[in-house]
Amino acid sequence: MPRSAVAIALPPAELASVSAQLAEAGYTPIEVKTADDLEALLEVRHDIGVAILDGEYDFDRTLEMYALLHDQGRNVPALMVVAARALDRMSLGGRTSANDEYFTRPYSAESLRWRVEAMLIRAEVPMDEIGGTSTGGMMDTGVPMEPELDSRRGQIVIVFNPKGGVGKTTIAVNVAALLQIRKNQRVLLVDCDTVTGHVASSLGMENIRTVADAWTEAQTSGGVESFHDIATQHPKGVSVLVMAESPLHTEILEPKRVAEAITAACRVYDWVVVDMHPDYGPLNQVIFERADKIIVPVTPDVPAIRAAVQFREVAVELDIRERLAMVVNRANSGVSVTDMERTVGMPALAEVRSAGMLFVRAANEGRSAVERFPKEKVIDDIENLCDRMMATRETGAAKSGSGFMGIFSGGRNTNPTMRAS
Repeated sequence: MPRSAVAIALPPAELASVSAQLAEAGYTPIEVKTADDLEALLEVRHDIGVAILDGEYDFDRTLEMYALLHDQGRNVPALMVVAARALDRMSLGGRTSANDEYFTRPYSAESLRWRVEAMLIRAEVPMDEIGGTSTGGMMDTGVPMEPELDSRRGQIVIVFNPKGGVGKTTIAVNVAALLQIRKNQRVLLVDCDTVTGHVASSLGMENIRTVADAWTEAQTSGGVESFHDIATQHPKGVSVLVMAESPLHTEILEPKRVAEAITAACRVYDWVVVDMHPDYGPLNQVIFERADKIIVPVTPDVPAIRAAVQFREVAVELDIRERLAMVVNRANSGVSVTDMERTVGMPALAEVRSAGMLFVRAANEGRSAVERFPKEKVIDDIENLCDRMMATRETGAAKSGSGFMGIFSGGRNTNPTMRAS
């Protein structure tokens, strides 16, 4: 069965490249020049999954088209280009949907294609309309569909800093554990660091089956498993997935296929927490594009702060800036969090106090600190971080384009710098 059709109302110079990317991905791009064109299209085709609209050059026409997307019981999400100065004020006269998204020029046609894919999943379009095959069990990228436990899409949370040693794995492991143990969430913890990753070993899980193992076996067996099938469950409930045991055996981990499988896992899990290697390689870039949230652990030292500033600048170029939020790790080290916010240019989502030996002791026992030291104050810090992450999901801030920024109107951290974009 073919993928969804996408209505596109962009200038000719942009239309060609965007249409080519969508067609390559299996979608049917259809140009619409006027509101009448769109109305006629919606009357004859019922497979329009997303409409790409131009709200920067002709906003009145865009409002007309947007109204048609929600007329007569329709609920077609819009992906709309707007002027950068208007990005934080978009409301479409109160008619905007939680499934709509916005972007600014300049942009790449490839990034728009990934946005369309993510939006179709967020809008809960049936899987056979966004990549199923006639067999019903495989997306046309070779990624099997996850068994769907409910219709709500989970959140992809990346933990990343281009500098090592800032506590990425510690935060990823303990956030995943707390969400599972205290918040009763379904969590998949993914170790995407194929070079120095140690998520599994820090949880006492040795010699577990990896994605590279499973995909290599599939080349001869013909069977393909989802990430849910490959993952190993920790005794406390978190599902743990390791990409590869050795950096020398990662050629099978094609970036697009990995990203598709992570996205598919959101049909099973409430949270997919991804611990990433500190680089800007192809695998990381394609996962950045799929992320709902990107947590950036930063320790109060010059190298870590410089790395975070660099990532913020890269994120602007990749059009993922609004998804970033800093977690100040080892926060009780004498450097003001407000000063770090000003220097890094990111809001501090949470602070995690220094408790290195507790984390080391827990890892040496093959347990998370959440499990091993549940009453320590540092675990309260991890819980505060998780509460703020969950707040964005409940309010829909991540879907509306405001990312983390919508949660800073209350709570323990109320410094105005935290609310700045």
